[in-house]
Amino acid sequence: MFHLLISSMRPAQWTKNLLVFAAIIFSQNFFNVIMLLKVVVAFFLFCILSGSVYIINDLIDIEHDRRHPKKSKRPIASGMLKSPFAATTATVLVIISIVLSFFLNTSFGFVTSIYFLLQMAYSFWLRNIIILDVFAISAGFVLRAIGGAEVISVPISSWLLICTTLLALFLALSKRRHELTLLGSDASLHRKNLREYSNLLLDQMISVVTSSTVIAYALYTLSSETVSKFKTDSLKYTIPFVLFGILRYLYLIYQRNEGGSPERILLTDKPLIINIILYVLAVGLILYL
Repeated sequence: MFHLLISSMRPAQWTKNLLVFAAIIFSQNFFNVIMLLKVVVAFFLFCILSGSVYIINDLIDIEHDRRHPKKSKRPIASGMLKSPFAATTATVLVIISIVLSFFLNTSFGFVTSIYFLLQMAYSFWLRNIIILDVFAISAGFVLRAIGGAEVISVPISSWLLICTTLLALFLALSKRRHELTLLGSDASLHRKNLREYSNLLLDQMISVVTSSTVIAYALYTLSSETVSKFKTDSLKYTIPFVLFGILRYLYLIYQRNEGGSPERILLTDKPLIINIILYVLAVGLILYL
């Protein structure tokens, strides 16, 4: 039973919560032990909260998931995990994670509360509204980044918010395109607003967002604010890693028909994993050495 519950919390998707570390890295406080411990705790609290939200989503979507070629195999949709037990557990975990978030840092507690409310609004309403659905998904990523800054009480960079928003939109639109391609004519039966999307429209949106992401990041590395803060303009040398990562992801979307599960790609695609590791090492060397 326990392993079915953990599976429903989708631990692979917890990689998204690594965004809480962005603020401590770019504020040059990564080696501040107290701050780092706070961010680590914040990461685990976000994992518990987001995992609980996934359980709630599976309960809400149980009938739709049973008609989905892949989601029908999930513990709740398949009937292996009983709905009453899953609902009770998710409720308890949500309460625990939010209460502990307030104990950790009041502002962080408000961020996790807003995140949960946003996810509920998405599950019951926003996911059925074209364009707003992907913005809601993007906002979830942004709140993770904001939470990482609030928990250690450092200023939230406007550039961090812009780049996170654009990158999250890219991932969300890619996910929609994959769903549309995978489900074909049955797409609208699984998700109502998919009838409003088309491959052409999504391709145009992805094109706009990918270009904007690269330009925004490039401007961030070259801005006088960034150079003044870090006393160097060397962050510009990390632009190729960002560009390669986006181009690699586009290759996986259009040539491999992937993109429906960003967390799986991040855990399995070796070129992308190596690129991310090199990017993190490059940023670390530039900011700390």
